[in-house]
Amino acid sequence: MHRSHLEHIVRAAAAISGATEIIVIGSQALLAQFPDAPPDLLVSIEADVFTLRSPSDAELIDGSIGEGSPFHQTFGYYVHGVSENTAVLPTHWKTRLVPIQNENTGGATALCLEIHDLAVSKLVAGREKDLQFVAGLLRHRFVETETLRHRLNETSIDKDLRALCEGRLLRLST
Repeated sequence: MHRSHLEHIVRAAAAISGATEIIVIGSQALLAQFPDAPPDLLVSIEADVFTLRSPSDAELIDGSIGEGSPFHQTFGYYVHGVSENTAVLPTHWKTRLVPIQNENTGGATALCLEIHDLAVSKLVAGREKDLQFVAGLLRHRFVETETLRHRLNETSIDKDLRALCEGRLLRLST
């Protein structure tokens, strides 16, 4: 997915929901800080979004422009309407959201996870595709290991999961 696709998704999600701000928490959030990210970080055709306006917006968005929808069939990418609790994130993540607003977003604003917060959510999720994504962020020097360690310490997770995430980060950064 490219930045123009994410802008299209934001425009469509805002039109469907009536919300003026669309929170982007999946891997596509990197497009706010790195609009020309390398292809190995852009393999997903799905954007995970929600609004702060109403929890029911996620179902409305997912049902209208989600997987298998005419939107998906037409454009080749889709939206997964999620909740604010879908991703495990560091404390104060909302203060670091990175906006995208331009003529392509139709007056709406995408508020995208800051890249280190995004990487922490992927380390916690721990699926193979998430860890490959974090490895790519490290390889391209889009994230700093020390900042990731600090953000992991700011994340409300139990000590066993924290140790697992720290181990994942150590393996990926060496």
